[in-house]
Amino acid sequence: MRPPEEVKRDLVRQWLAKADEDLNAAKALLSLGTSFFSTIGFHCQQAAEKYFKAFLTWQQIEFPKTHDLGLLLGLISTADPSLTELNEVAILNPYGVEIRYPGDVPEINSDEAAEAVELAEKVREAIQGALETKE
Repeated sequence: MRPPEEVKRDLVRQWLAKADEDLNAAKALLSLGTSFFSTIGFHCQQAAEKYFKAFLTWQQIEFPKTHDLGLLLGLISTADPSLTELNEVAILNPYGVEIRYPGDVPEINSDEAAEAVELAEKVREAIQGALETKE
């Protein structure tokens, strides 16, 4: 049987790998000059969510099945209040669900898609930095 710390470390690596995959997909679409801006936004929201869940997993903080970045960041702040600096990423919330379906939410444009990538990269950097100091 594997030690619990090893199991936890593997699960965190899996969350980070999935998050990196989403962020890399968004960056690739943006660099191609495509007009798939809502898809870019979706992948950025997903990346941020998964980076947050990686941190929560490392801290062994239970979290609900949710796409709400503000809720996840609230849980994160109990372990590392300095990460509340990421509160601006809440603007990615609509890209996780609402923007995926037709309705009242307007499509995002190229500038908003580029901003989404920047925000997801900021989350990646902050979470990886926080995880490095915790290991």
